[in-house]
Amino acid sequence: MALEKELETYRAKLAELLPSEGKYVLIHGVDVVDTFAAYEDALKAGYQRFGLEPFMVKQILAIEPVYYSSRSLANYSKAI
Repeated sequence: MALEKELETYRAKLAELLPSEGKYVLIHGVDVVDTFAAYEDALKAGYQRFGLEPFMVKQILAIEPVYYSSRSLANYSKAI
C-alpha cells in the first residue's frame, strides 16, 4: 500500500495534531513537516521540498468520514 509510513505517522501523531483540526498536515516518512490552512499550500510545499519523493497531505480530523457506494463495484468492473 502506498504511503504506509505516512499514514502510520499521522495516526501516531494525531493527538498532537488535533489542536490544528481542519488544517492540512504535510508528512514525509516519519516526519510531520508542517501544517497549512489550505490543501494547495501544503501540496505546493511538499513538491518544493520533496520533488517526486512520496509525501502525504491530509486534512487533520478527529473523526474520519466514512465513504460508501450504493452500487456493487464488482458488477461495474464486468461492464467495462
